[in-house]
Amino acid sequence: MFYFILLGLLFIGAVFVIIRKKININTAAMAAVMAFGIVTQGVLLNFFGLSFFLGSIGKIISIADIALWMAILVSIGMTIYKGEFKRLHYINPINRFGIGTWVAGTSICGIMFCKQFGAGAEVQALAILNAGLWIIYIWISLIGFKELKDTSIGQQTHGVLLLTAVSTQSLVLLFNTVFADVPGFLNAALIFLGLLFYFISAWFILKRYAIRGWNIAKDWNNTNCIFHGALSISGLAMFKSGLVTHQAAAWFWLAVFLVFIVVEIIEIARGICRSRIYGLKEGIFTYDVTQWSRIFTFAMFFTFTFFIETPVQAVILNTGVWIILMLLIIELYLSVDSIRRKPVRIPLTSRKERSV
Repeated sequence: MFYFILLGLLFIGAVFVIIRKKININTAAMAAVMAFGIVTQGVLLNFFGLSFFLGSIGKIISIADIALWMAILVSIGMTIYKGEFKRLHYINPINRFGIGTWVAGTSICGIMFCKQFGAGAEVQALAILNAGLWIIYIWISLIGFKELKDTSIGQQTHGVLLLTAVSTQSLVLLFNTVFADVPGFLNAALIFLGLLFYFISAWFILKRYAIRGWNIAKDWNNTNCIFHGALSISGLAMFKSGLVTHQAAAWFWLAVFLVFIVVEIIEIARGICRSRIYGLKEGIFTYDVTQWSRIFTFAMFFTFTFFIETPVQAVILNTGVWIILMLLIIELYLSVDSIRRKPVRIPLTSRKERSV
């Protein structure tokens, strides 16, 4: 009962802040829900264990994350009520892919609710509804891919496209958590589709960066870290569903590790360039909703590594947990500071306003 009362209070508080501050939630804001969820379920509880104390902490964080998820859903509902949904979440073909965070965020909330509170039929119903949302999202993403191919806006693509893969694989993890027996063909079909979407998205993104003239400080997006995050969740989905053996999963993990190294080397170079051009605060320590994707991808790689025995497993887990917690604390501070100082609405057509 305590946890449900806490859920209600946190939900009401979050909705109050959204309404009072007149915040238009960014389309990809559910990335924060994804990040909190995977840090809690995949990092903290896996690494530190399920003692009574940590179990209680895990439940409280899970409740807070579910409350945030519910509040964001209310915000999305408000945009529908006000007739602003299309302008804020759909009209921009690239921004539209951010709806994938709604699917993945719902998946992680369903997994947490099942793991932490043992819910049955309620979470199964949520999984089915989420599958319906995923079908809608994939349909509009296919339309988005066509628009990117046929128009010049395709030259602005970035890692948000990879959410087509992330959302698909999140369904595999959700189904295999809340249902006792998921048909093998369904797991295989979803995982195959997820990988197909990964390669389609990667083709669009790499095509953008294959041309000369782009600047690493200005043109490399935060969301590009999903290059390895989408692979990590794909590997975890393959392993957890039993589709591949541990040995095959280990080889897949190696490929993910190599992509992780390449992408994060680029990220480090980008951070150095941005700090030189804009200064440390503006270049690195300024809040942007896409920064949650970095925490999600790091935590997802950590979770995948936790289940795969490799020579460097202990090193990655023992150092990675503290890096992830540090990134989470920094991001929490930046987001709270951003809301406290000047939260405003952001039309997609304006660059003068910012959103949270």
